[in-house]
Amino acid sequence: MTSTTLALESGYWNHVGHGVGAIVLYALIGLVLLLLGFQAIDSTTPGPLRKMIGTGNPNAVIIAAAGMVSMALIIVLAIYSAGGRLAEGLVATAIYGVVGIIVQVVAMRLLEMALGLRIGDLLKSPTYHVQALLVAAAHLSIGFVVAIAIL
Repeated sequence: MTSTTLALESGYWNHVGHGVGAIVLYALIGLVLLLLGFQAIDSTTPGPLRKMIGTGNPNAVIIAAAGMVSMALIIVLAIYSAGGRLAEGLVATAIYGVVGIIVQVVAMRLLEMALGLRIGDLLKSPTYHVQALLVAAAHLSIGFVVAIAIL
């Protein structure tokens, strides 16, 4: 009977540990940015967004979900742009994420003024309105623009 030994390259576990550490750190920064992004949407609209989502308000859910996906796009491209340089990637992700949040808030206010939408009223409405899709599309569009600008 013969036995086979699996030989790992020297430094393998160091490499794996570095990767796991990067995942944890990026996940923490990503989570903080997503929470900040949600808080920014919540604080710039009338009424507690968290409560509107909790009660199943369709417009609030659609708009908040689009804002979260938009932030995730920005975070992913910021991580990708780091090219494996962990420290630079973490700093860039935090900076780009905060800038993305600011740009989204400003863009939503401009959209509201330009189109005469009342996003606060839309969020509070318990019935679905197609305008929620326009606001969601604007969130996603801004996220794509900011994400691509990072590259």
